Amino acid sequence: MTPELDNFDHRLLDALQQDSTLSVEALSERVNLSRNACWRRVKALESRGVIRGRVALLDPERVGCGLTVLIQIRTDRHDPAWLEAFRNAVETLPEIVDVWRTSGELDYVLRARIADVKAYDRLYQRLIARVSLADVSASFVMEEIKSTTRVPLPP
Repeated sequence: MTPELDNFDHRLLDALQQDSTLSVEALSERVNLSRNACWRRVKALESRGVIRGRVALLDPERVGCGLTVLIQIRTDRHDPAWLEAFRNAVETLPEIVDVWRTSGELDYVLRARIADVKAYDRLYQRLIARVSLADVSASFVMEEIKSTTRVPLPP
């Protein structure tokens, strides 16, 4: 358990990660807290930034974004101006859903949700028009074995 989160907080967070549409009543029953105590804890978790938001999870296939691509980037620039241009570029491209700066041989790994390979090429063209990159490669996901938005919590 993390020092600022107790067992009730973990149980609340686990329940909300499973279903954020639970009413306060249903949530309080699930974690064995009174309705008011449950509501106060959820509001405190939101105000502290532990709960960053509540979203609907969409089926990518059903909304026309069934192909996942992992984009590996190497850059020969690491100055603040380049980083700002890169951040602006990836933030303005809605197909890019995750961006990680990494250690090792790659500088950045991006995850994008697209319709098909032609859509990737259009994304690639828009990305390189916005920022200079030394090397870009892509891997298309053939099978999604596990994908979750849940953050693991200590037991």
